[in-house]
Amino acid sequence: MTEKGKRQCRVMCAGLVAGLLAVGWGAGMSVAADGVTPPLARAKIYLAAGDYRRAIDVCRRQIDRSPSVESYVSLLYVYHALDGYVEWLAKRDEWVKVGQLSLSLFTRDTGDLVDPPDMLPRMAKELLREGIRQHYDMVAGMANRLDKARADRLWLEVRAWEKTHPDTWWAGVPDAWNW
Repeated sequence: MTEKGKRQCRVMCAGLVAGLLAVGWGAGMSVAADGVTPPLARAKIYLAAGDYRRAIDVCRRQIDRSPSVESYVSLLYVYHALDGYVEWLAKRDEWVKVGQLSLSLFTRDTGDLVDPPDMLPRMAKELLREGIRQHYDMVAGMANRLDKARADRLWLEVRAWEKTHPDTWWAGVPDAWNW
């Protein structure tokens, strides 16, 4: 690999990690009484659009506003959905989409338009999956410390959702969640 390629890979990896760890980007959210979409309803829309970065951000802000086992499991679910989508794309050999997904996770402003990060999609898949798994484990531990029985019940709803929507579950949330 050339020095330029190594540099781009390091920049991309740093950007990917920063994108997964970033908190609080985007506008604040109001309650539904204002006619504005509630926070987790926004996360559901972002999942449907494949905008996992914003879905993660919304769930993190929800934890800040109203910490509960449900809010932690919501974030956990978004990580799980992101991982499922990456794996589905990889199985279908849709590596361009994996690269686009990784780009969407750390693109923050218009400066990225003139200096876009570049990465091999297969490398992006491995970086994404490793980062997702680390965050998944951390958030799962938090949810379990709050109320393991409730977290387990919510996760049963996730499994049922996956079974009934095997090729699209990552683009939505279980019906019972009322997002």
